[in-house]
Amino acid sequence: MITIAIANQKGGVGKTTTAINLATGMAAIGWRVLLIDIDPQGNASTGLGIAQSAREHSSYQVLTGDASILSSAQPSAVPRLDIVAATVDLSGAEIELVDFDKRTHRLEMAIERVPPGRWDICLIDCPPSLGLLTMNALVAADSLIVPLQCEFFALEGLSQLLRTVERIRDKFNPGLSILGVALTMYDRRNNLTNQVSDDVRACLGKVVFDTVIPRNVRLSEAPSHGLPALIYDHRCSGSAAYMQLAREVIGRLPTRRQAA
Repeated sequence: MITIAIANQKGGVGKTTTAINLATGMAAIGWRVLLIDIDPQGNASTGLGIAQSAREHSSYQVLTGDASILSSAQPSAVPRLDIVAATVDLSGAEIELVDFDKRTHRLEMAIERVPPGRWDICLIDCPPSLGLLTMNALVAADSLIVPLQCEFFALEGLSQLLRTVERIRDKFNPGLSILGVALTMYDRRNNLTNQVSDDVRACLGKVVFDTVIPRNVRLSEAPSHGLPALIYDHRCSGSAAYMQLAREVIGRLPTRRQAA
């Protein structure tokens, strides 16, 4: 199973929207997808319609070792897309995990116990921080996708994340790669947006995905209905962009699977 972390320590960049809709897009193409929500806010879980009352086994129990991924995963409304939901218990997990053995490897160990062939790919929605939860995701992941809002401070926040990635590589996960940077909330009518996009591409080159995610009201509305935008309104520009991004992500994976 390929494992990809979706992370950016800056909030409000479209990270969870990207996790939900990228997972949905890959499932629509035919991949069996597992989404693990390790953000204490639990927005990915809510955005896939998982009620709080249905989160008895969550990513918190997975990290503490009280439940397995297999027993915690539950189906979403999207065929071929399962989720390990998050609960508010995660808000104290970073303090609790300090006393655990291999505290940075808790998620990696849980993923390693998943039976081979159960899912094709695992996406991890990280919290907007570079704490122990995000470290667990980066240690467990084969690669990283960074959603980046087209705004003035975009590159400044990215540099901090890239330094963290280097530290993770040096100490824990030498195989961690950056699969790509996804530009989000793009408004072609805004000169600053265009300038930031040009600057990011000039700085990072081909690591930036060709697909850009537009600023789109349907992407904002969909979570309140407990649905991915691709289900809520598959015809909107945001949904089309995420389907295109899903294909581009699949094209970059080192081990490509022929989806059914």
